[in-house]
Amino acid sequence: MLKLLQLAARNLLRYRRRTILTSLLIVIGVMAVLVFVAITGSFKSMMVSQITDSFLGHLQVHRRGYVASIESLPLNMNMPAQLAERVQKTLADSPDIVAYAPRIKFGAMFSNFNETTSVRVNGIDPEREAAVTPLLAGRQADGVRGGPLLERGQMLVPELVARGLQVKAGDTIVLIATNRDGSVNGKTFVIRGTLESATGPGGRDGYVHIEDAREMLRLEQPEISEFAARVKDMARVEAVAGRLAESFSEVRNKEGRPSLEVHAWQKLSPFANIASMIDLLTVSIKVMLVAIVLVAVMNVMIMAVYERIREIGAIAAIGTPPARILWLFLNEGLLLGVLGTLAGAVLSVGAVYGLAAMGLTFNFGQQQGLVLAPELSAGDVLTVSLMVIAVAILASVQPAWKASRMDPIQALRHV
Repeated sequence: MLKLLQLAARNLLRYRRRTILTSLLIVIGVMAVLVFVAITGSFKSMMVSQITDSFLGHLQVHRRGYVASIESLPLNMNMPAQLAERVQKTLADSPDIVAYAPRIKFGAMFSNFNETTSVRVNGIDPEREAAVTPLLAGRQADGVRGGPLLERGQMLVPELVARGLQVKAGDTIVLIATNRDGSVNGKTFVIRGTLESATGPGGRDGYVHIEDAREMLRLEQPEISEFAARVKDMARVEAVAGRLAESFSEVRNKEGRPSLEVHAWQKLSPFANIASMIDLLTVSIKVMLVAIVLVAVMNVMIMAVYERIREIGAIAAIGTPPARILWLFLNEGLLLGVLGTLAGAVLSVGAVYGLAAMGLTFNFGQQQGLVLAPELSAGDVLTVSLMVIAVAILASVQPAWKASRMDPIQALRHV
């Protein structure tokens, strides 16, 4: 086998220009794919992080039917205290969950005592919420920073609402909400700060302390609208959601159906479609790389067979087995693939580190100056490398098979 590799290398060196040009084409293809994978992977991770770590969480647990009617934030779909306690215990016992936070969500009227508008209010436990959505604090544009996200009697106001009603940090406002029995309740709050939207200029979600939310809605029991959770491994969030749903399947409502639903972030945000499109683009680029390598290597090998017909006839005439001739040409394709892949992988790693060092920035929604941090995992490099080498060998099969099946006499007569 080693001798065949040496012969294959010698044959490639006989046509240096053609070998270099083919290898260069493979190098460019490998670099294009790996750099694209690194950049898009970084953008996708940044985008998903901004959504999940700013407000959504990796997954959420709701009472059955809540998500289907979430636009109206129905208080009658809150989890009663006993059910909420069951969810909390399951999340606390799960080894895949690193943090979870209860929330009470409701619609309210926001007033500066002169004008009024509608807002979506999230009653949160500040400490637990900070563990589940660590980027939430970074969205605060002004006001009191540091320490807990907020304290009792304080509110984080969406920037859109604050700008529209011309209120700022330190101002006193009033929230008016209707509880489950239809009575109207009001409570004054001091604005702790304004929140930039994580997804665009339409965000209307404000935050108050969960105890203030219970007081406003006159909840006698510790009801919960949803639990948001953070998982240990983001890549396995859907699997974790599936296991939690299975563990909750024993809890059933009067109709005999599961009382709880578990949704991974992909089921809760339309930005999951953008993430899927990025994955599709990555697959498309890899398919293009396969096409480039296939055409380039096959062209070289066909030319190599055509130019060496008499040589093939000579070595066949002296008794070289067809299988040995086949392996000789397959090894040439293998060496072309390995040479181009190694050079492309090394240059790609260098290019990715260079881009990371440059600190390229981009804007996502209202978030300005997010730093792109492209990186290549060993798995990405190995996958692309093995794919290119395998395609290079595959492209050599037909020319190699043709060479191994040549009639020695006819080959020697070739001019």
